[in-house]
Amino acid sequence: MTTDLTQLPLRGEPGTFHVVVESPRGSTVKLKYEPELGTFTISRPLTRGFRYPFDWGFIPSTKGPDGDPLDALVYWDVATWPGVVLPCRALGVLEVDQKKKRGRGRERNDRLLMVPVSAARSDHLHSHQDLSRREREELEHFFLTVVAFANKDARILGWKGPAAAQKLLEEHALH
Repeated sequence: MTTDLTQLPLRGEPGTFHVVVESPRGSTVKLKYEPELGTFTISRPLTRGFRYPFDWGFIPSTKGPDGDPLDALVYWDVATWPGVVLPCRALGVLEVDQKKKRGRGRERNDRLLMVPVSAARSDHLHSHQDLSRREREELEHFFLTVVAFANKDARILGWKGPAAAQKLLEEHALH
């Protein structure tokens, strides 16, 4: 029997949320967890010369407007592996909209900025605003560039803090 990683509990210890890593820091391909197969598959290679600056994954037991679990970028200075579950706290959310997968119009596809509770070198981080403006702009550029050839027409709407991130997580929780 295979565990469906999308159905793991949303929350860990009080004040934490689980993040399932799909594409680890340094990966040059976007990996995607496929619940039907119980494994990770290659979604697409990143734009030439790009690699994930931090671990990338999803929040289990959530469903975003695009029909997938909510996306999460895990801000820390190490890399893990696909399938690792990290208890994290929310630093903020980068609000993004893009073309709908099906049909006309646009849909939200926000990216949560998370930090592992075990990341002692990041204890000083409490909000996305604790990152420099330059670093936030580089993350925005990364997210726009890696989908440039995917016909998503992604647009950055702006950053919101930890309270907005937690609200987003609660609004899109499955149970």
